[in-house]
Amino acid sequence: MQFYNTDQTIKALPAEQLIAAIEHLFIQGCDVPLRHNHAIQNGNNEEVGRFLIMPAWQPGRRLGLKTVSIFPNNNQQGLAGLHSVYILYDANTGVPIAIFDGNTITSRRTAAASALAARFLSRPDSHRLLVVGAGQVGRLLPEMYKAVRPIEEVSIFNPTLVNAEMLADKLTQDGFKVQIVKDLKAAVSQADIISCATLSTKPLIMRDWLQPGQHLDLIGSFSPEMRETDGKCFADTSVFMDTEEALMKAGDILSAIKEGYFDQNKNLGTLYNLCRSQCQGRTSKNEITVFKSVGTGLEDLAAANLAYDNLNQ
Repeated sequence: MQFYNTDQTIKALPAEQLIAAIEHLFIQGCDVPLRHNHAIQNGNNEEVGRFLIMPAWQPGRRLGLKTVSIFPNNNQQGLAGLHSVYILYDANTGVPIAIFDGNTITSRRTAAASALAARFLSRPDSHRLLVVGAGQVGRLLPEMYKAVRPIEEVSIFNPTLVNAEMLADKLTQDGFKVQIVKDLKAAVSQADIISCATLSTKPLIMRDWLQPGQHLDLIGSFSPEMRETDGKCFADTSVFMDTEEALMKAGDILSAIKEGYFDQNKNLGTLYNLCRSQCQGRTSKNEITVFKSVGTGLEDLAAANLAYDNLNQ
């Protein structure tokens, strides 16, 4: 069994190859059971963390398992609150063949899936990207979007200025024209693509701010308590999702349904449908498209397969 560190995993997952690998597996398909979510208690029976288990496999090929431990109070001990490990197996024998840094697999496949969706849903001439959230996933979005659209200008909105400045410095070195913005409403009005990757529990993007022809990408709201938009963002826009699981857990969508702005039957398609040409993406220049993702083990498996193959050529 091979062990691959963070740097090795990053180098084995270049943007264009990763986007193509995820698309290919959406077309091929694989088995992806619903993730397990377990509460972890301390000795006093108080919940101190969550443990997620996410399997996926292709019969006769490979099997992958991601474990994610989320312990919010770790910061009191100077530790990260989230740790993830990805194990790749031979699906014919069950023999483990590789272990990867799960955080790297997750962050890179998440940004790549958003870029894949944008290839179907954003205007082909989109060149101005607004990144909301300069965290682990937000830092990767310009690189991934650049692989599918002619992104030249990147605006960054992040509550913590130092993180925004670090990202701005990196993107400038990568050749982007970069600005840090404080007025989110104004920044939204000037973007072609708005991509949100935050842990927000309150709406950040309002429907009244959106302009004809924009594409809105929502990554952060992966639990019912989280949301990055108001419900109106789903009322009169073209809504797509990564998988139907988004209807069960995405706070943005659940809130919009509860508030009467969205009927789940108005979901125009998933990444499965888009990649298999079973539905149409953007249909007009002025259409406002929305993509809501919550992540899927299929994307993890696609990334791990690619990384393993690239590292064992």
